[in-house]
Amino acid sequence: MQRRRMDPTARRRLAAAALVVAGLALYPALFPGALNLGVTLVLYAAMATAWDVLGGWAGQLSLGHAALVGLGAYTFGLLTQAAGWQGSVGLAAAVAAVVLAAAAATLAWGWVTFRLRGPYFTLSSIAVAEILRLVATNARRLTGGAQGLFVFSLPRPLGLDLFDRTVEFYLALGLLALALGVAWWLSWSRFGYYLQAIREDEEAAMALGIHPLRYKLGAFVISGVLTALAGAIYGVFLSFFEPRGVFNIELSVSVALMAIIGGTGTMLGPLAGAALLTVAADWLRVIFQQANLLVYGVLIVLVVRFAPRGIAGAAAALARRWSGARSAHPAGEGLEHGLRRASGSPQG
Repeated sequence: MQRRRMDPTARRRLAAAALVVAGLALYPALFPGALNLGVTLVLYAAMATAWDVLGGWAGQLSLGHAALVGLGAYTFGLLTQAAGWQGSVGLAAAVAAVVLAAAAATLAWGWVTFRLRGPYFTLSSIAVAEILRLVATNARRLTGGAQGLFVFSLPRPLGLDLFDRTVEFYLALGLLALALGVAWWLSWSRFGYYLQAIREDEEAAMALGIHPLRYKLGAFVISGVLTALAGAIYGVFLSFFEPRGVFNIELSVSVALMAIIGGTGTMLGPLAGAALLTVAADWLRVIFQQANLLVYGVLIVLVVRFAPRGIAGAAAALARRWSGARSAHPAGEGLEHGLRRASGSPQG
């Protein structure tokens, strides 16, 4: 069996992602007084990149990812606080529990809802998130109910204070690097090409021998685990949270918007969208005060109007125009070429 070699374009994408992560690593040194904004930005970038695994690469529009953020926050918070899982071993076990809980939840969730397509799947994702919010609100003995949950005591692995904003920033940055690594892998791997085929035409993908449910479930598990880990860090960052905050549909919509505005199905697009919307929201809140949401909405409309393929798509178009390069393949041939490479069939 011939070994598939990585596309040179994939190497360039990996180098670009490494440069971005290295640049972000300088943030605490350059902006020590704005670490709250920095942690928020990097966490949202990680969530948006995780959402894009399902919403962008697989084409399954979810507006219920806040359920996974809340699942991660509550699983980690309850195990380390109420159950008393302390020490480095307890902390590692709590993180493992977050991963297992997210994987189990997304498998069950996807098995039921992936039989629905288009807007019906989107509506079902909202319903699942709302059900989990109601469960967390009413299970007072377990979650604290509407009174919320305090995260006030955590061990110090390797002497690190997990409540320190700089430590939280680098934890979030590590998760973002992991999410970008997954997006990079999807950009050239067989799994990624199959997801794109399902996104473009599920019936045609089935005719090629691709099992849509299997690959969509795989994408959902990856997306869910990354999102739940972001939720665990988010819960520590907040120190106090309640169901209305971490299971809120507004959080789901914000994360989806960041990925869509940045450019779905791209490696750095969700990060760019998160940076734009997070920084813009913070800046507009200071400048325009009560009118900030109106201006924020106008900004989103302008981006969608003049960059329908997102920031990443607009940047790629500008780069092609600047270099004078033209695509050597007609539209859609890139995916066809990728599927041929993935299946190992000869190129005609």
